[in-house]
Amino acid sequence: MASSSLFFFLSFVALFAALGVVLAKNPVHSVLFLILTFFSLSGHYLILNAQFLAAVNIIVYAGAIMVLFLFVMMFLNLNADTEPHKSALSKVAAAVAGGLLLVVIVAGLRDVQTGTTFTAATFNSQIGMVSQLGMVLYTKYLLPFELASVLFLVAMVGAVMLAKREVGERNF
Repeated sequence: MASSSLFFFLSFVALFAALGVVLAKNPVHSVLFLILTFFSLSGHYLILNAQFLAAVNIIVYAGAIMVLFLFVMMFLNLNADTEPHKSALSKVAAAVAGGLLLVVIVAGLRDVQTGTTFTAATFNSQIGMVSQLGMVLYTKYLLPFELASVLFLVAMVGAVMLAKREVGERNF
């Protein structure tokens, strides 16, 4: 029972914070609500016995990505004077895109089976642990993992080459 009440509490916090992300007028408050959403989702990962995924979510998203978002927002210094008002067409396009996303989510969740029970004899309690993740990643998904690492290496080299200044180049 404690697990289900914790699940509902974390779900309430995640939904409240997600609404705060969308409805907040100040972009810094929106980012702080997004950090709260990430922490509540990490709590869900811990309930599901996925400790590695919870730690990566906090370190990568709540840490690095949110610091990057805050840095960019403070660097751009957006305010009401520099931000143009959105036209009615862009608002309609956003509503249509959100509706299509909702249709895709409903279609994806249509065949989900709920109410399945697990027996203690067949349940694997090590399913979300790092050792199991490593075994699956380096056996079954070795080729996609290596291709992703080569793709990241090419992206890093490309970013360094784009950021490198040529001799005689002037920055204004």
